[in-house]
Amino acid sequence: MLLIYCPYCEEERSELEFRNAGDAHIVRPENIAGISDEEFEQYFFLRDNPKGLIFERWRHIHGCGRFFNAARDTVSDRFYLTYKAGEPKPDLSTLLPTANEPVAQDKNAQEQTAQKEGSAE
Repeated sequence: MLLIYCPYCEEERSELEFRNAGDAHIVRPENIAGISDEEFEQYFFLRDNPKGLIFERWRHIHGCGRFFNAARDTVSDRFYLTYKAGEPKPDLSTLLPTANEPVAQDKNAQEQTAQKEGSAE
């Protein structure tokens, strides 16, 4: 089970308490009534779907009910950090491990590695 940290409740809770609400940091057009249909389509519907680190909005629906932002890796599903809505987008270089730094494993991966090492002996 995936645990997600709510920055408002200040605790980790089960992923079942949360819902994804799309991309974070989407800038709304100043005069939305004055933009073309193509510009509206671009703003409202079209999103990138990159492999790797993304910034998303999440909602703690079975908790405080508030929206917050998260930096998550789409490959590993690892949450690097969560932060309150309205706070600026964090610097990517502070989130990603360097080439010399080991990537932290989640609890399930650590248990699986320990089981494999134990059975190999």
